[in-house]
Amino acid sequence: MEYRTQSREAVVMSGSGRNSNWLRNIEASHTAEIDFSSEHYQAVFRFLDDEEAIRVVASYEEHNRFMLRIVRRVLSRLLGWNYTGSDADRRKLVQQLPLIAFRPQT
Repeated sequence: MEYRTQSREAVVMSGSGRNSNWLRNIEASHTAEIDFSSEHYQAVFRFLDDEEAIRVVASYEEHNRFMLRIVRRVLSRLLGWNYTGSDADRRKLVQQLPLIAFRPQT
């Protein structure tokens, strides 16, 4: 899942959870190199707190309604349980699969 915010942040979900290798690598180096569409930049990152992450997931679902069945099926596989998009499911989702925001380093 990728989502762009108004503040030029790209938000991604760690589909393998908190212990994925790519996530541990950027935490150790405190920076990341981003290739996004036609942009390439050094980025700083932050973890979204649960409330912000829930809002991002809800907004993503709202803006991508035509893909909801596919997105929910993929998320269900990653999570190991049936993700339905309910408020309770979103809360469980963001606790299991963190969302990380990247923005260009200044």
